[in-house]
Amino acid sequence: MYSMNNVGRNTIAMVLAGGKGERLSPLTERRAKPSVAFGGKYKIIDFVLSNLFNSGIKKVYILTQYRAYSLNKHIRESWGKWTGLGEFFVAISPETSSEGEEWFKGTADAILQYLRFVESSDADYVAIFGGDHIYKMDITQMINAHRMNRADITIAALEITQEDANRFGIFSVDDDGRVLAFNEKPKVPETIPGRDTCFASMGNYIFSTKKLIEVLLEGKKQYEDLDFGKHVIPMMLAGGDRVFTYNFSDNLIPGMKAEERGYWKDVGTIESYYEANMDLINISPQLNLYNYKWPILTNQGNFPPAKTVFDDDDRRGVNIDSYVSAGCITSGSTVRRSILGPLCKVNSYSLVEDSILFENVTVGRHVRIKRAIIDKGVVIPDGSTIGYDADSDLHNGYTVTESGIIVVPRKDK
Repeated sequence: MYSMNNVGRNTIAMVLAGGKGERLSPLTERRAKPSVAFGGKYKIIDFVLSNLFNSGIKKVYILTQYRAYSLNKHIRESWGKWTGLGEFFVAISPETSSEGEEWFKGTADAILQYLRFVESSDADYVAIFGGDHIYKMDITQMINAHRMNRADITIAALEITQEDANRFGIFSVDDDGRVLAFNEKPKVPETIPGRDTCFASMGNYIFSTKKLIEVLLEGKKQYEDLDFGKHVIPMMLAGGDRVFTYNFSDNLIPGMKAEERGYWKDVGTIESYYEANMDLINISPQLNLYNYKWPILTNQGNFPPAKTVFDDDDRRGVNIDSYVSAGCITSGSTVRRSILGPLCKVNSYSLVEDSILFENVTVGRHVRIKRAIIDKGVVIPDGSTIGYDADSDLHNGYTVTESGIIVVPRKDK
């Protein structure tokens, strides 16, 4: 079922999960971006952790930082349960470490602060991955490419249009995918040889262990805010190291459908987050969560099945074209083209359309909601209307995006 081999066992992973996700505010006011719900029952971080687990990489350090409590709790209560002898998924945070309260100053600085875990391992390779993107990937294929190229570092690359290149770090590469130069958000991007597309950095790296230790210790002497994109990659290029790209589009997982190939979402804004969630309820979504050969794992919770209640002419409990998580009750109401997290209740005579409800949301009677994101534990009073009048929504303290998506935050501080 899983891609398990010696490559996975000879690799340790460091997952960077400390991001604030400011553009996802107010959803990130009380939680880190990797801890935000996605697809009803999942957290964003579950995708990278599932990729590692399914790839047979089971020695994983998750570096948390900003508002880390809920993320640490999720990792402990879900991922901590599944590991056996010699395998672990552990969250470590500067908020609770012996180093005190000093936070990571850059992506590479985060690894540097916990370099002792790398130094004490017998791993040949270190996989350094971000914790806040939605995608599926067999990481062993990237490690194998790293080995074949005898690379010092291999960087996962997304093939994008030239028009999109000004939002990413872009690589100049030769015919073999070896990196010649790296430029952040260039106005005139270099294209891939023989193509009119560009290679953008995904922020995911495979390092040979000795080289990682060497370059981080050297970088520490020069930069306080040591960062992979700003400092480490340019240092390695200047030093003549073997820096290679890995084309993410070449990655294949068991059971993958054609439309899913190359699927990768940043979900860094309310709009992109909303659209990626809404794609899931399409008849043929780009991201297939029903591929049991490459499951996305999470904490299931001891919840009962979802339930619909009442079948009267004036009130009928129905869920249409929707994701409805365990423990939900649709009671004499209609849920259409929406995603309901665990333990939601939608009461009689209400209508929820094109919306995302986080865990344990209660919708009162005679409520109308459309194009809204409702945060965890929010109670919507009887008779409320959300998503029909922007001025009214703003007056009620909700966030209204340019495209008209309404975000209803938690009120507790």
